[in-house]
Amino acid sequence: MTDLAAFRADTRAWLEANCPPSMREPVRSDKDVTWGGRNPTYANPDQKLWLDRMAERGWTVPDWPTAYGGGGLSPAEAKILREEMTAIGARNPLYSFGISMLGPALLKYGTEEQKQAHLPKIARGEIRWCQGYSEPGAGSDLAGLQTSAVADGDDFIVNGQKVWTSYADKADWIFCLVRTDRSTKQGGISFLLFDMASPGITTRPIKLISGNSPFCETFFDDVRVPKTNLVGDLNKGWDVAKYLLGHEREMISGMGGTGNGPLIAKALETIGTDDAGRLADPMLRSAIATFDVRARAFTAMSERFRDELKAGRAHPAQPSMMKYVGTELNKARHELLMASGGSDALEWESAESDNGAAARAWLRTKANSIEGGTSEIQLNIIARRILDLPLR
Repeated sequence: MTDLAAFRADTRAWLEANCPPSMREPVRSDKDVTWGGRNPTYANPDQKLWLDRMAERGWTVPDWPTAYGGGGLSPAEAKILREEMTAIGARNPLYSFGISMLGPALLKYGTEEQKQAHLPKIARGEIRWCQGYSEPGAGSDLAGLQTSAVADGDDFIVNGQKVWTSYADKADWIFCLVRTDRSTKQGGISFLLFDMASPGITTRPIKLISGNSPFCETFFDDVRVPKTNLVGDLNKGWDVAKYLLGHEREMISGMGGTGNGPLIAKALETIGTDDAGRLADPMLRSAIATFDVRARAFTAMSERFRDELKAGRAHPAQPSMMKYVGTELNKARHELLMASGGSDALEWESAESDNGAAARAWLRTKANSIEGGTSEIQLNIIARRILDLPLR
């Protein structure tokens, strides 16, 4: 038996023994998602049990170094872990912007003190992070941001506003782009970390078409931030920001590879089968089959991209391609879920529909092609940097 075969066998046995049965069921709503943080909430005690067991092995971040709370796995081992979790339907034990965005940036640009202070807490789910990038006047043109950080002794004094700050009202800390030099655009931006409990920070939820409020407006009024919380060099935050955006787009693209079990189950539940045991609606059956092929192809492409990224061979624009395709797939998945439910899927308020969970999730996906860089921006990047098309 090879080392990898032995690792697979051990991993399979450990997951079978330690993943609670309820954590092998599909995520049905936001309540099933484990975010961690200082004041975490769990709809099911097994969420906490599963998080603790995985964090103890470093498997919430399996490819991070063990010194920072990770599993220290090689790319091949981390891939095996993903495959074995998928095989039993195991849920992700922890969803975290600290894992998907900030962590990689800190590993590349952070000081040793910053890594030791933040990465183990991220890996254990002890701190929940939010992202302070977009502003009312700086969305696609992110480098036009105006939130300022002015040096004052050992601190910066931060003033300004961010918008579309996902879960800012629930986050413990924020990673934030600020302007530290007004004489240049990209060259005057710095990357700061600070506690959301700091005096001078307020948040205001933004209600979406879905009726929910995952996004917020965030205001900074004379917020004092230690200079030791500067990541990378002063005025070089744009480099950190671009690197982090690549990981954010990879994270958002992951929505496209979500399993299709709930989609098929919903269609069978509401429409039923024909005499041959197939989904009774041939048009919907064809649409789901086509979608399934696209989703499987995307999953294969994602694995290839992840392998190339770990090996340092990925094209810098690949995250844009993944983000575009993944978000379009996720929107298509929810369109099919709504089609499978018929007119009843539009119901909005009853306990039977879990307060309109399906409809609200469908409406929420409309933001997927805006957040993390609009689909139009991603297509421009793909056209320029992958297809090498001329500017017009």
